[in-house]
Amino acid sequence: RAKTESAQHSLQQINPEVKVSLISQRLENDALQQQINNADVVLDCSDNFTTRFAINRACVASQTPLVSGAAIRFEGQLAVFDKRHNNSPCYECLYSDSGRDDSQLSCSESGILPPVVGTIGTLQALEAIKLISGAGSTSHGYLHVFDGLSMDWRKLKLKPRGDCPCCGATPPTLL
Repeated sequence: RAKTESAQHSLQQINPEVKVSLISQRLENDALQQQINNADVVLDCSDNFTTRFAINRACVASQTPLVSGAAIRFEGQLAVFDKRHNNSPCYECLYSDSGRDDSQLSCSESGILPPVVGTIGTLQALEAIKLISGAGSTSHGYLHVFDGLSMDWRKLKLKPRGDCPCCGATPPTLL
């Protein structure tokens, strides 16, 4: 069964009143931009850099907040990128799109611990709720790194890169 159908079924089991709109195809270019233009916040839970960069570019173009989560092995990362705020970085300010090889950090090659994914996913949901409710996110502009082995968190301040090809001097274009 498709992940979208499985998610819809699970959500409606929890709350039969919830309305779920399924999109069961890959969104690219204009279709991706259109969906992000209609969103209040985007949660990136993808597992490859190509998709992450495309989502980031569309979020920057529409100034839609992006809650990014990632996990590999025993480590998780959480960041909120919100270009509605002056001096806020984007995903590409943190990770360069040049020369990126998705196979180097794939879950199938490196492994992943499900509780780490659950931890990061829960915090992504929290950040999205804060943004949607108007409480605001104090996490934008920071990278939170979780070490599941030691149970330690690191919080790193991110700065926008003036030479960022996505949010720097030139406007973003979709991949």
